[in-house]
Amino acid sequence: MSAPRPPLLRTLVHACAALLAAVSLTDTLGSGLDERGTAVAFGALVTLGELTLPHSRLRSSGGTPMTGAEGREAAPLGAAAALSYALLGESGGQPTHHGVTQVVGVVLAASLLGNVPHIARGRPVCDHLARRVLTAGFAAVCFQPLYNEGTFQGWGTAYALLLVAILVLTALCDALLAAALAHSRTRWPFGPLLRDELRATLGIGSAVCATGAVMALAVAVAGLWALPVFSLPLLLTQMSFRRYAGVRATYRQTIASLARATEIAGYTPAGHARRVAALSREVGRDLGLTEAELTVLEYAALMHDIGQLSLVDPVPAGATSALPVEEQRRIALLGGAVVRQTGVNPQVATVVERLADPCPEQPVAARIVRAVNAYEEKARDAGPGGPLKALEELRLGTAGDYAPEVVGSLARVLSRDCLTPPVAG
Repeated sequence: MSAPRPPLLRTLVHACAALLAAVSLTDTLGSGLDERGTAVAFGALVTLGELTLPHSRLRSSGGTPMTGAEGREAAPLGAAAALSYALLGESGGQPTHHGVTQVVGVVLAASLLGNVPHIARGRPVCDHLARRVLTAGFAAVCFQPLYNEGTFQGWGTAYALLLVAILVLTALCDALLAAALAHSRTRWPFGPLLRDELRATLGIGSAVCATGAVMALAVAVAGLWALPVFSLPLLLTQMSFRRYAGVRATYRQTIASLARATEIAGYTPAGHARRVAALSREVGRDLGLTEAELTVLEYAALMHDIGQLSLVDPVPAGATSALPVEEQRRIALLGGAVVRQTGVNPQVATVVERLADPCPEQPVAARIVRAVNAYEEKARDAGPGGPLKALEELRLGTAGDYAPEVVGSLARVLSRDCLTPPVAG
């Protein structure tokens, strides 16, 4: 049986989340809330976490939503509160009686309430809500039925280890969901996406899981007074994340503005750097680069032509790929010197400086930018059928000028129609 098409996979995840949400809300509304005060307290924490969610997600220069480490769990307080409620067996020494459907219903209602401002601004929240509902439901299914049957009575310290084990499984489930949704949305390879999700789980994900377990254990002993004590650190972390996201967005916009200097000066066509950066990032994704490597690649692609500002006479249409190798190397070295003065990651300058080196000696990022830049220039000037002609020229040049694996990846990316073929202007 062939694998389902990516859009179908995303639809399936949303359908499962919607079905679970509908069943949970129906059952909760029909039977009423058990331990209403506890449900309201945890729901308020989830809502607070969602309200402070920085849904102004970082975007690449091509407008593609960021994934991976930069777009990871942005509402750790909401996630920890949802997981803690799913794993709550006692409150202040008294056993609770809420089940799986009440957990999902409370988490869903609180998440929807917290996302009202984001929905009103037209920000996409469907994937985020689907993950929240399914992960909370998974944790609750693993814990609540067994706890309500008295299975865990007398476990002692093993009880805490059980919570940790359930949270680890839940984190893995969430990573799979996040990678599947990103794969469906972007058509990037699933393997690298899952790898980035698992790596990030060791960071903010582990903090969320640990806080969720501690909150559940603390509420079991001290009651709801434990919630503000253990939620404050995550709330501060979330506020810091908002600041960090804002700084990163400003930094990225500054790089993009600096890259437009060659366009404003008339050295390169309008939008050239942006198109090369967007397509380079897609190729890097296809080749399995990490998030950190993709960031370096994108910045280098944005600034790959900055060295042309040193030329007295502009290159026609900014087509540096047609220049002699020595002139390409001089422009690349001058560009790298300019990049080093901007305070950008030194790896970006290294990539720019080595754009004209022999292909076997180049780092992967330089190979990608070189091939994508040549493709964009050739496709732009070739008229009808330009993309196919440009790809064919690049394939003929793979013996020495362009890396065969990069050209093959570029062909795959274009065949998926992830990006519109380049056009001038």
